[in-house]
Amino acid sequence: MKLPEFEKLDELFNPKSVALVGASPNPYSGGYAYAVHLLEDFKGRTFLVNPKVDEILGVKTYPSLMDIPERVDYVICSISAEKVLRLLDECSRKGVKLVHLFTARMAETGRSEGARLEKEIVKKARELGIRLLGPNCMGLYNPEVGLTYGYWFPKEGGSVGAIFQSGGASTDFVHYGTLRGLRFSKVVSYGNGADIDESELLYYFAHDRRTRVIAMYVEGVKNGKKFIDALQYATERKPVVVLKGGRGSAGARSVKSHTASLAGRMEVWRAVFKKCNAVEVETFDELIDQVVVFSFLPPIRGYRVLIAGGGGGKSVFSADQWEEEGFELPDLSPQARERLKEIAPGVWDWLRNPIDLSILQDTPLLPEELFRIVGENEEFDLFVFNLTEDDPLPLDLWEFWMGEQIKGVLRFKREGKPVVAVVSNGEVSMLEIKEWRWGLIAEMRKRMIDGAIPVFSSPRKAARAVKRAIEYWRRSQGNSVNLSCL
Repeated sequence: MKLPEFEKLDELFNPKSVALVGASPNPYSGGYAYAVHLLEDFKGRTFLVNPKVDEILGVKTYPSLMDIPERVDYVICSISAEKVLRLLDECSRKGVKLVHLFTARMAETGRSEGARLEKEIVKKARELGIRLLGPNCMGLYNPEVGLTYGYWFPKEGGSVGAIFQSGGASTDFVHYGTLRGLRFSKVVSYGNGADIDESELLYYFAHDRRTRVIAMYVEGVKNGKKFIDALQYATERKPVVVLKGGRGSAGARSVKSHTASLAGRMEVWRAVFKKCNAVEVETFDELIDQVVVFSFLPPIRGYRVLIAGGGGGKSVFSADQWEEEGFELPDLSPQARERLKEIAPGVWDWLRNPIDLSILQDTPLLPEELFRIVGENEEFDLFVFNLTEDDPLPLDLWEFWMGEQIKGVLRFKREGKPVVAVVSNGEVSMLEIKEWRWGLIAEMRKRMIDGAIPVFSSPRKAARAVKRAIEYWRRSQGNSVNLSCL
């Protein structure tokens, strides 16, 4: 994609006015949800089109697109498929340049009439100079202009760009990613990708200055060569994390009826990901874990880790899992030990990597000071903090002790040291979260997330995500990866 082409698509993705054709008073419909989002969040002009009612949500509706007296940049189409061709004629006369087809039941149905209609719509749109997003998709989330398709999406922007063939999965990605501290430049749900497809979107996010890492969920592609070229282009400029849907036979069958894509053999996909230096993940949780690592950790190319926090058992479990993923746990240096000996002569020779912080509770050495000493005297590639849930202290003492640990972790972050935290989420219900111990853990977890620290629910998840990032950065050495973008 040449820069002028990027700028053209970027203009389409930043509309100043949007018309919702098929706005509906039915709260269970997409036409209602999009109306809510536009009226509550969109910073430009919103127009609702429905010939059967005079107003929706207290806002005037127009009988047709042509009845809107002002310019329309972007149309969200929430009408039935057989009405789309006529709508495109109106869009052309109105000067609309981008139509998002929430409308579905086309090629993904597997029916010849649906596939034929989709081809006719694409052909006509191209003749009229109109770009299409979809069909069968949720569309565009762009917090900068307030364009969204989900409830409780963050209003502030960020650095994660996302390309999702599934609208529901993209919504979950935003919701669960937000809980981990992620914020988004743009998220695009592209569905069948009949016009704007995954390849064009890869080029787009590769150029986008706000995007520092690209997350992608793809079920299949229609043009393999085009996709490989685009993926290679993007991964040379920033990390691209890919979750491939339809890896098994049942999943592959489902792909065809979901987005009318060809899933292909998984060994071929893996060869493509490896060739292009894309970071492949296997689960939705891993996708979020990986994007968290790329968003909040600097490039790391070594495997030396220091682990601190938790009781003796938790320290052992954590060390085992990090070592099983290929990491090293060097012991503390003589310089650090001499300094610790001055402050805590009773335990200085007891402290090892991993560090069991529970043995400090009867000493004058607080966790924050321990972290400072270790940070000044050690050459580790990564610092891992385990927040324990098993401490037997009462509320006031445990709150103080945990607070001291968090202060030390946040100090590491402020000093630019790579640090991750592991906090078990547990199976906590709404009633149990009100109990002080679980509530305090949730509060401490939030403090770290607010401090831009990657937080994981287990050592294994953290180790695997960091390992993938290390492998990516090692492979990228000497290549043109540039996090400040083009």
